[in-house]
Amino acid sequence: MSQEKSALLIIDMINTFDFQGGEVLYENTMNIVGNIRDLKKKAKEAGLPIIYVNDNYGLWQDNMNDIIEECKKGKGKDVIEKLHPDTDDYFIIKPKHSCFFGTQLDILLHQLDVKHLILTGIAGDICVLYTANDAYMREYDMSIPKDCMASETEEDNESAIRIIKKTIDADMTSSKEMTFK
Repeated sequence: MSQEKSALLIIDMINTFDFQGGEVLYENTMNIVGNIRDLKKKAKEAGLPIIYVNDNYGLWQDNMNDIIEECKKGKGKDVIEKLHPDTDDYFIIKPKHSCFFGTQLDILLHQLDVKHLILTGIAGDICVLYTANDAYMREYDMSIPKDCMASETEEDNESAIRIIKKTIDADMTSSKEMTFK
């Protein structure tokens, strides 16, 4: 892993799963929740910043608790209970697919002197992929553990992994093999 300062991004895991394809994405998400939770624990022990970046669900007040409560009303409650943000975690609301588009993420990363991103979350073929592309264009080094990324279908997830490997050259070491200095 990069010797430069890293941050763990947890993308769209605070979720209602109340949309077309949400039921299938929920099932695939449940397969990665434990991996992300374990990776978050390792990252916290290493002193890395943890940054949740999440859709806003029409709640533009930038209030993490309102979004969490809204998502707990749906199927996402199980995921949230396993991967709830801690009080010292950062929480950024995004309006679109990329974590960088229309958010303060890049400013926060610069203030934290982060040069290396560890991307995790859903949907791998949309939000994780678009974020990886935007991070690449901003010249961040990246790790994207493929066991911490889920999409609606395995084919969509594998397609995103192929694109990431081919165009972004991110380290895709599994979360269990990742170590922090």
